[in-house]
Amino acid sequence: MTEQQLIAFFQDLHRHPELGNEEVRTTKKVREALTEAGIEILDPGTATGLIAVIRGGPGRVIGLRADMDALPVQEETGLAYESCVPGKMHACGHDFHTACMLGAALAIKERENELSGTVKIVFQPAEEISNGGYQMAHSGLLNDVQEFYAGHTYPAFPAGTLGIKEGPVMAAPDAFTIRIRGRGAHAGNPHLGVDPIPAAAALVLSAQSIISRTKNAFEPAVLSITHLQAGNTWNVVPEEALLEGTVRTLHEDLRGQIHARLTAMADAVAQAHGCTAETEWQIGPPPVINDAALCQAARQVALSMGFQVDRQADTMGGEDFSEYLNLAPGVFIRVGTGGGIPNHHPQFTVDPAALAPAARFFAELALNRARS
Repeated sequence: MTEQQLIAFFQDLHRHPELGNEEVRTTKKVREALTEAGIEILDPGTATGLIAVIRGGPGRVIGLRADMDALPVQEETGLAYESCVPGKMHACGHDFHTACMLGAALAIKERENELSGTVKIVFQPAEEISNGGYQMAHSGLLNDVQEFYAGHTYPAFPAGTLGIKEGPVMAAPDAFTIRIRGRGAHAGNPHLGVDPIPAAAALVLSAQSIISRTKNAFEPAVLSITHLQAGNTWNVVPEEALLEGTVRTLHEDLRGQIHARLTAMADAVAQAHGCTAETEWQIGPPPVINDAALCQAARQVALSMGFQVDRQADTMGGEDFSEYLNLAPGVFIRVGTGGGIPNHHPQFTVDPAALAPAARFFAELALNRARS
């Protein structure tokens, strides 16, 4: 596949975005391209997604990961290949990731005689809803992989620059729902009820003390309450107040501490106001922690190919690439794609000129590491 054909493939995916676990067309297009190239395909038993395999001589088993899903965002880029699906957009660059790893798979296949080892290329569904990585990692088809690598668009760097950083690079993204229950009453007679709104307001303020006063200041963490709802009219004290939010951490022990602290605080604050609290947690994937030795290996390959290499900025965003790192060490690499507009924004774009070089990099990295 030529560079222009790879760009055309990317643009076609961009025009036809599909949400998590709905990537039927995307999977079909990837499967067709792999089949045409004579690349073996494994079925992970998921509704969408697949795993490509290229086998060489004796050597290591290397995994490459691309996520394929889009976001429920209305595109506002004005691109000639803008999304043709209302309310859906590749606002995080997963179309770029898919095309990049397809290009890498095709490049490895062309150099199959050089391959010492095996390369498995994972085309994963549903990263944005944090269950696709779990599905693929638990398929049983990746248990022999010894190293995993993934790339992600990075608008802060121009094309030709890669971000490689050892240690924690993405947070564990957990969500919580807290229901504070009181007793309804007429707003003119609040003493006849138990108002959950003051309890909810107190909890919003108190919760931030978990971050500012009960954890080590040198351990990053975020606690954001993003949804607060109570009542539906002006003259009724409601029965219940609802709070929702997220906790982001880079270390598992701190993750558990904040969960326990927030749950206990919700109970205590509610009780102090004569209410009860019920806290539910939606546990996201673990933090993404890059292996230091593999970062150095990836950096050497990148520099040998003429890439600029920088340290990606710290972020408290989440990524289910960590599910693969539960199987084997790996590296999550930022691929400079320019544009300057952040991911998940309706005007997010990538520079197509970054696509073919990124595909060549991941192919070279896989070939290099397979024979290590």
